[in-house]
This record gives sequence, C-alpha cells and structure tokens, in this order.
Amino acid sequence: MDAPEPQPLPTEVLVRVKAIGLNPLEPRLRAGEFPLFGQPPFILGWDISGVVEGLPQTWRFRPGDEVFGMPLFPRAANAYAEIVAAPALHLARKPASLSHVEASALPVVGLTAWQGLVDLGGVTEGDRVLVHGGGGGIGHVAIQIAKSLGAHVIATASGSKREFVEGFGADEVVDYTAVDFTEAVSDIDVVLDTVGGDTAERSLKVLRPGGHLVTAVAEEDTELAARFEAAGMRFSGIAVDPDPVALRRLVELVEQGKLRVHVQETFPFERIADAHRLIESGHLQGKLVLTV
Repeated sequence: MDAPEPQPLPTEVLVRVKAIGLNPLEPRLRAGEFPLFGQPPFILGWDISGVVEGLPQTWRFRPGDEVFGMPLFPRAANAYAEIVAAPALHLARKPASLSHVEASALPVVGLTAWQGLVDLGGVTEGDRVLVHGGGGGIGHVAIQIAKSLGAHVIATASGSKREFVEGFGADEVVDYTAVDFTEAVSDIDVVLDTVGGDTAERSLKVLRPGGHLVTAVAEEDTELAARFEAAGMRFSGIAVDPDPVALRRLVELVEQGKLRVHVQETFPFERIADAHRLIESGHLQGKLVLTV
C-alpha cells in the first residue's frame, strides 16, 4: 500500500527506516483480536531503527543521525514503512556497536524488561529473579538486565533452549517441559512473567513472603491480582510505554557490553506475511526483524 509521506510536527523527526523489529502483538492486531486501531486498513509496527532526514523540527537530532526507538506505543506509529514521523523524545542515538537490524529488535522488549524489573520490580543486588520464557524476546533481554543489577537469575525455557538461555547469563535454567518449576524453584523476590496461562498463578508458590509478580501478559487480570494481594504478595502488570530515560539506560548497557539482542531471522519487507506466520508459530528465540 502506498501512503503519503508523513509530515513531522514540531518536536518530531522524519526517520528513513532501515529495519523494523516485529512483536507478537502485531499479528494479533492484523487478525482483529484487538480493536486498538479501529477497522483496517491501518499500518502496524513500533520498533524502528534508521536515519534522521530532512530538517528536524527539534534540537535533539540532526540530519544523518542514526536513531532507534519505539515511538507512540500503543498509538499507531505506522512503523511498517520506509519513512516514519516520530517524536524526538521517543528515540535515542543508535549505539555504534549495534547494526540497524539489532537496534530495531531492542526497544519494545528492552523497555518492557526494564520497566518490569527496575521501575516496577525494584530489583537490586542479591535479589533472586525468575524470568518465565527466558528464550523469548523479552525474556533473553530481561535475563541480561537482571544480571546487570546484580541479581541471581533463574529462567524457565524448553530444554532445546537451555544453551541459548545460559549464554545470556542465566544462573539456573528450568526446563518447563520436564520439570514443574514450582518444585524446582523457591524464595524468589521478583517473577517476570512473559508466558501467561496458569504460569502467573502458579508463580505464587515460588515467591518468598512479600515477593512480587510482574506480568507482561496477565496485566489486566484483577482476580489474579486479588489472589496475590490476599497472600501478602505484590502484583503488577506491565504495559510498556515510550521512556527516553530507560532507552538511554539500555544504550549504556549495550555500550558497556552487558546487553545484546538476538535476532533469529531477518526478512525483506515483501516477506512480511512469512514473518508473521513464524511469529504465530510461537517458540521463537529472540526476535524477528524486517529490513527495508
């Protein structure tokens, strides 16, 4: 679909997109599971990496700057495009050590993990952190962030992903296909749930008194929240939002060599349908990216 080139407002920049990170929410929006954008046609996508062009209507960037970010989430950013207009505050300079492909894969998963572990979870040195779905997009980034905070990190993952998850610094890996994590894990300070289903509810059994469940999947489950609070535990749902401070902290971790993002596969833009089919199959390692 051809669309007119977006016109940036004051404080916005035009970004010539080089790569687009894909997220599980996007095929579900395309399928009509959520009425977030109303009726189609609409343009999906939020994770971008590219180059500032034109005359920016902001002092924050200049033409030619390489930038990345997650503009406007959850409002439409129209990121499945060659050119995107984005608030300058929702972008950061791309670390030189990351390619555009790698940078585009980081914002949604990185900000979700940071906001869940730091802003909500309050993870500090010595905490025991359990990450459900350690081999996924959010999970493998969350492991690294928790390790950078000095936590002891346990991750659940299928046995086939053990080596992958350990490679990102997990101190322990529980194969959920062979072991009940509630029997293998205990005394957890913070659980980060990226799986959903009954995983969040069963996590109540592994938290220490006053422990905290942060879920990126069951954030609107008020009954589950009530059960945790009745048991003396904390319950938080994370709905990620653009955060320039956290985005810069992610850049710092990348530059310090403490954070990297794994891209399982890249697709040219014309194969977007194939990429969505792979997302819908589940069980990815890291992220998928479109190249423009």
